[in-house]
Amino acid sequence: MQVWATAKYVRMAPRRARLVANEVRGLRPEVALATLAHLPQRAAFEIAKVLKSALANAEHNYGLERESLVVRDVRVDQGPSLKRYRAKARGRPGFYRKRSAHITVVVDDESE
Repeated sequence: MQVWATAKYVRMAPRRARLVANEVRGLRPEVALATLAHLPQRAAFEIAKVLKSALANAEHNYGLERESLVVRDVRVDQGPSLKRYRAKARGRPGFYRKRSAHITVVVDDESE
């Protein structure tokens, strides 16, 4: 049975978070959490929070054993961007975007 958790509007570029997400896809939860704890990227902390939430959902809502779970999928989708500008040469605006991401973690039991 697939169980998931989502964190929306995380103020982080999705491209950077996807690099971390690729490291834990397919691992067991305890190995994935240990890996995320030792990664220096800021995205590792956010993905670990969502993974812990998905594990809690599986245990509490569906009664699944934590030892039988596997991280099936970690998706990082583009969220809305905050459009900002900073003054450039000759008084012109230099536009840039503060990106956000939606992080989804899916855990599944091995019985399938």
